[in-house]
Amino acid sequence: MTIIIKNSSGIPIYEQIKEQVKESILNDEINEGDILPSIRQLAADLKVSVITTTRAYTELEQEGYIINVQGKGCYVAPKDSELIREQLLRRIEDGFNAAINAARIAKLSREELQKLFEFTLEGNQYE
Repeated sequence: MTIIIKNSSGIPIYEQIKEQVKESILNDEINEGDILPSIRQLAADLKVSVITTTRAYTELEQEGYIINVQGKGCYVAPKDSELIREQLLRRIEDGFNAAINAARIAKLSREELQKLFEFTLEGNQYE
């Protein structure tokens, strides 16, 4: 798992860490039961405060992505299919919103956008 911090992004560092860990879990880059770097190790690796990594891990635990086993470390939690479905639906909705905004800028009609969607769907052979 690689985490890249962008200080100029305007997104808090703990949020960048949290989102990248979530993406790694959702994309199966890290799997159920895998141990995560310790809070101190991650802070040292990223050259950030332990408070920052603690907040990221705490929020990940609250959201059900990781489990903190006292004295042993943090592990990827068993995947809750409903949680993952909700996250994936949110990603799809974000993609649709971005596409709709681009279509508005390009002045595409609703029909043109629907045709483009159907064409793209067929190209990906979605069943």
